[in-house]
Amino acid sequence: MALSILLWLNGLIESLNRPSVGSTLNLRQLELTVLAAPNLEPPLRQWLAPGDPLATLSKALGEQITQNAEAGRASSPDLLLELALVQARSGQSDLATRTLSSLQSQGGALQELVAGLNQPGTLSPRELRALLQQVNGSTLVRQWTCEAALKGEPEASRCDIAGTARRATNQLLAITLVPGTGLLLGLALLVRELWQRWRGRTPAAPAWSGPALSGVDAVLLVAGGFVVVGELLTPLLVGPLLTALLDGLSLNATFRQGLSVLGLYGALMAGPLLILRWMLSSLGTAPDGGWLQWRWRPAGPNLRMALKGFLMVLPLVSFTGWLQAKLWGDPGGSNPLLELVLSSHNLPALACFGLTAIVLAPLFEETIFRGVLLPVAARHLGTAGGIALSAAVFAIAHLSLGEFPPLLVLGLGLGWLRWRSGRLASCVLMHALWNSLTFLNLVVLGW
Repeated sequence: MALSILLWLNGLIESLNRPSVGSTLNLRQLELTVLAAPNLEPPLRQWLAPGDPLATLSKALGEQITQNAEAGRASSPDLLLELALVQARSGQSDLATRTLSSLQSQGGALQELVAGLNQPGTLSPRELRALLQQVNGSTLVRQWTCEAALKGEPEASRCDIAGTARRATNQLLAITLVPGTGLLLGLALLVRELWQRWRGRTPAAPAWSGPALSGVDAVLLVAGGFVVVGELLTPLLVGPLLTALLDGLSLNATFRQGLSVLGLYGALMAGPLLILRWMLSSLGTAPDGGWLQWRWRPAGPNLRMALKGFLMVLPLVSFTGWLQAKLWGDPGGSNPLLELVLSSHNLPALACFGLTAIVLAPLFEETIFRGVLLPVAARHLGTAGGIALSAAVFAIAHLSLGEFPPLLVLGLGLGWLRWRSGRLASCVLMHALWNSLTFLNLVVLGW
């Protein structure tokens, strides 16, 4: 227990030194807004791209570079390249020239691109495409580099300006309409739920049914299995073996990274689940529905309850994130997997990340936190106390102080669903829906 607390405290403190993906997500959305703006009709433009999107993007880039400098981090070359392109588009040609000159010492493909931007027309379309594939730039960077490098040339039409604007519009609509619709539906469901509860029309929740484990057993499973075995020993023992195995295969580097994430998470699950199986095997005959109360069938109620819980928790988590940003700013410490998904354009790698986030993580985390910890804690602390404790442990286990408040609210929603439904399967599905929305939003923004 003491070792687990020390490991978690250290992880939470270290999370403050990790960069946040929030600023990158904001930049990606601003980039889509700038690219899509010429393709938007006036009513839609006022809603999706108000004000001057280019000026907003320029300000956000400047703030990002300033934050990196204050944190002692060097800004990435692709971020500086984007700043130079935005400065040139804004009519600040002198600033753009100075920013590009700071990139000339980078060498490799970036240096050749900078030379092509300084002397438009010197790169052929084929050479330009080959160079852009070697630079970790966003769609906006690739598009504007193409236009600037081929400026005044007939080949400039190959930059597909109209097609890029159309795709950016579709992406912007997807990341705006889907969450926005979900928020409205979730608010309506929350009001309905509160109204029914106030009028006494809410049906009684089923009686708690869970594994007949003691509080000590739950602590051993979470502290010993999840933390020590899963988060400490597994990376130390399995990580080097997995790296050596994958390094021996002729695979794309991004795909190798995806397989590494998938393999390591699968290994992380193995220890705690084996410990849980050993614990459950000593309990004797399981009740109807099993010790964990999965109850996958019938599928219809599970899906309906999962969707309802997902929609109801969406506005609550969104409000918590907004309030945190207002009070605390961006504390950093995002899950590294978010950045990997955002920056990956490799479909096999994305499939590995998606399988980890949408399938394995919900199954594993719900088994531990809502399948075991919640019902055991509820027997000792009552329903509200059990839900609160399991939500807090769930949020802490992600080892990110910056993400703790939203994860706590999400954990409370998952705990409420486990209580109201009496089914663990509905919690897994709700968790999978939540991770799917996050994953698809990252893919749309990064593609």
